[in-house]
Amino acid sequence: MTALLVTLTVVEIVLVVAVLAYYLIRIAASLRRSSALLAKVAFGVRAIETQCGAIGPSALQINDQLSGVAAALRDLTELADARATGRVPAGEG
Repeated sequence: MTALLVTLTVVEIVLVVAVLAYYLIRIAASLRRSSALLAKVAFGVRAIETQCGAIGPSALQINDQLSGVAAALRDLTELADARATGRVPAGEG
């Protein structure tokens, strides 16, 4: 009887180890696929970074120009407001 219990225990341990090995292999395969996908994403992000590198200086230049336009529009709206309320004669300004 003892020999049977020892044999069944050894078989059970072998089955547990086999199941653990199977799931570890599946997890490793899943991690490999995830790694490959992340590598593609990283490559795409680097490409986007390279393509967008020229936007920074251009955006600063456009922002500076728009600041000047905003100041001119502010003056223009003040002048239009003054003319609409009759504070400035039509010939001035």
